[in-house]
Amino acid sequence: MQDFRIIYNILRILQRSMDLEEFDKDSLSPERLGLSVPKWSRIMAMLIKEGYISGAETWNAADYGYPRVALTRPEITLKGLEYLETNSLMKKAADLARGIIDIAT
Repeated sequence: MQDFRIIYNILRILQRSMDLEEFDKDSLSPERLGLSVPKWSRIMAMLIKEGYISGAETWNAADYGYPRVALTRPEITLKGLEYLETNSLMKKAADLARGIIDIAT
């Protein structure tokens, strides 16, 4: 469940950056997100591979046990925006259902 929160957070950062003329790549750094480099690399590689993020490259290096990632100009894609919208609606529905249960009990 924590990994999905990290993914959501990364996509939200990219969504908010759409208004910026220049993107601060440090906002997506492993340190800023509180992640180890291997975990950050694996999550970013998944997001790139699945088409949620563009403007980045991944490759496998023989001397690393995890994918390498280079962010050139990362941007959220339409698929990434759809992910955020779907998950926002699901969260609102879950919060509403939780509120109804709290009222009923």
